Amino acid sequence: MKSLNNSDMNSRLLLFLACLSVSILSANGQEKRPNILFCIADDWGWPHASAYQNDEVVKTPAFDRIAKEGVLFNHAYVSSPSCTPSRNAILTGRYHWQLEGGANLWSTLDDKIETYPHLLKAAGYHTGSWRKSWGPGKLTGKWKENHPAGEPNKKGFGEFLENRPEGKPFCFWLGASDPHRGYELNSGQKSGMDISKIKLFPHYPDSEVVRSDVADYYFEVERFDSDVEKALALLEASGEAGNTIVVITGDHGMPFPRCKSNLYDCGTRVPLAMRWPSEVKAGQVLNGFVSTTDFAPTFLQAAGVKIPGVVSGQSLLAAVTGGGDSALRPFILTGKERHVPSQEAPDMGGFPMRSIRDNDFLYIRNYEPDRWPNGTPEWKKASVPNTWFGDTDNGPTKTYILDNKDKDDKHRMAYELCFAKRPADELFDLKNDPEQINNISDDPKYADDLKRYSEKLTSQLVDAKDPRHVESLSYDFDGQPYLGGGPTHPDAPKKPKKKKDGGKK
Repeated sequence: MKSLNNSDMNSRLLLFLACLSVSILSANGQEKRPNILFCIADDWGWPHASAYQNDEVVKTPAFDRIAKEGVLFNHAYVSSPSCTPSRNAILTGRYHWQLEGGANLWSTLDDKIETYPHLLKAAGYHTGSWRKSWGPGKLTGKWKENHPAGEPNKKGFGEFLENRPEGKPFCFWLGASDPHRGYELNSGQKSGMDISKIKLFPHYPDSEVVRSDVADYYFEVERFDSDVEKALALLEASGEAGNTIVVITGDHGMPFPRCKSNLYDCGTRVPLAMRWPSEVKAGQVLNGFVSTTDFAPTFLQAAGVKIPGVVSGQSLLAAVTGGGDSALRPFILTGKERHVPSQEAPDMGGFPMRSIRDNDFLYIRNYEPDRWPNGTPEWKKASVPNTWFGDTDNGPTKTYILDNKDKDDKHRMAYELCFAKRPADELFDLKNDPEQINNISDDPKYADDLKRYSEKLTSQLVDAKDPRHVESLSYDFDGQPYLGGGPTHPDAPKKPKKKKDGGKK
């Protein structure tokens, strides 16, 4: 008799638990399909929610409530730390590298690819969205008339509920532009935040400028949370909260150096809480790994809709209905193709990366180590005109680190970690270096670990149909059109302002 390896045993266990979760729902008389309220912030990273008890300054009562009344996930990760590919991956349940041009920022979504709101609509759901959902980019084909996240509502969740046909279950995407830059300077301090108590990532110098900037980010995190709080009140008033799946998360890490557009935890790890009162036990805290590609199959399974075979995510229902951590992933894959094409002209390339992370190590593979990981400092030579370290959003922290890089060793280290070139391999020992500061890939003591994680990453990427590792799927991500701009140098010539009809972009 053939023996089973660990991968086979895990696959069979997950299949058993998935079947068990379906039988539990049936045994509980779950005939009415659940509603789905998906709340996603723009550039909100882990651990910036008060439920994580990491920083006493930021307060997120709506998130904390959902976590308390349902499940708090400690290890949730996006497919890619860039808006468009991250949201494409959420909507489709597929890794961004499987989505061709949709793997890049300011791109598109092929209309041959399905999204979970579209599948739910076809199955009889009332679907809708508010504010930022898909994108940024350009929708073509069927998506022009049938938005991939659900029909946009100008006035939000309340309007959506009022227009809901009687008897139809709903699926609503509650988006936001918070806490994306830009920020109102000193808005955090003005709201009463004590910036001296903010817990900074260790790759930043301890500066009042940086602390105040983080407080401004927290201010918008809290504003997003207050929007969720209002939506929860509307849900309660509808009388359907008990049979509504509520999920709250972000699309990637905060828009600060070494976070957004990077594969360290501060770029790919996001807050995540989920509640479904009629089916999911309250007060759960799960430590297994979750990919945001898992949302689509979770929602489809809960609704009784067939999950497409191309989906790479796995449903979370088995985990939250009794399977616990054993039904979650033992490791996570993340990656990045092109964020902003901010190399020196005529190179329109990005800084492609892939990573594998478990509880012991984070391994990152950088495919083009000769390129700038966050864009060229030679902004006058940038492929997108005047783009300055284009993969890092402009803001006080970015400017402070660049202006003070030669001040002392601490400031120099911040510059090196955030903006300098990187080797082909990065390896971090998470037991001794949870903040992922010290790259040990060239340490002989870790040579076996480096080899093991590199080989495992390659194997997993082949299985996950990554064009960078499957020759028949080869794809030129860098060759795709870029439809946006980039963060410009302060000294760059100002573009003439166009007349606007009003409204915040």
